[in-house]
Amino acid sequence: MKNNQFITLFLLSLVLLSCSSTPNIYQLTKNYKPDDVALYNTIVKLDSTFFDAYNNCDTKLKEYSLFYSDSLEFYHDKGGFMNSKKEIVEGTKNNVCGKVRRELVKGSIEVYPIKDYGAIEIGLHKFINKEEPNNTPKIARFTIIWKKENNDWKITKVISLH
Repeated sequence: MKNNQFITLFLLSLVLLSCSSTPNIYQLTKNYKPDDVALYNTIVKLDSTFFDAYNNCDTKLKEYSLFYSDSLEFYHDKGGFMNSKKEIVEGTKNNVCGKVRRELVKGSIEVYPIKDYGAIEIGLHKFINKEEPNNTPKIARFTIIWKKENNDWKITKVISLH
């Protein structure tokens, strides 16, 4: 009897363990763990602050624009290539402010250090267009290259894939 109870308890424990360790279906790299936790936390905070300015660009457009390097390169699979910070900010002002909101897919950010430069951030997000309420937003992949100059972080390159 004790042997059967032990086997039942063991099997029940295995079932509970397998249920509690549900993988993140949006994880980009299997078993990702940051090489540098402090850098990871910095970039996640920058991402949050940057996209808060993006989501509220009707009142935070200047703050939003300050994140971009003057030598910005923006690659968009649908919109093409842009390398004018002024045009990108103007495009955001005209096409995003008050109309579009970005939502990060929780748990999808990965950050990789770039020696003597900064970091690469990759992740998943979706954009909700208030002018298209019946349009279901699709999850999209993004890559942002951050450059650290002194203690200031700037976005130098963006790759946005939908």
